[in-house]
Amino acid sequence: MKALIDRAGCIGCTLCATVCPDVFSMAKDGKAQVDVTPIPDTMIDKTVAARDNCPVSVIDIDE
Repeated sequence: MKALIDRAGCIGCTLCATVCPDVFSMAKDGKAQVDVTPIPDTMIDKTVAARDNCPVSVIDIDE
């Protein structure tokens, strides 16, 4: 599995990086970025939670 972010739509709210800091972080431009590919099995639940709670729905998980 890998996480993808539509960075053009990211509003920089930091929710994903807060919920799942092992997979997501904030880049210097203030938008979220994916730091880990593939997603470790131990981080799948948190990655899904970050996707499901993203206020602008820009996170996708590709299986």
